[in-house]
Amino acid sequence: SSDLSPYSLTLLSGFLAVISVNIVIAFYIYMAMKEPSHQHEPDPSFLAEAKASVSRPISSGDDDKSSQSSKKEE
Repeated sequence: SSDLSPYSLTLLSGFLAVISVNIVIAFYIYMAMKEPSHQHEPDPSFLAEAKASVSRPISSGDDDKSSQSSKKEE
């Protein structure tokens, strides 16, 4: 590779870096797709807490923050 110009070496090393990163990404995607989906069940206590937080009305402390942000937008 010593007979290549510095420009060609830069291009070659750049292409090799991109290709190697893409191989690693493809490997991770393959491994993620290979995992069985039934193993990934959410924790029941976390799920109940999340549902409760979504249905809970906004508290007054959060309301002050949202009114301040709307004043800044105007």
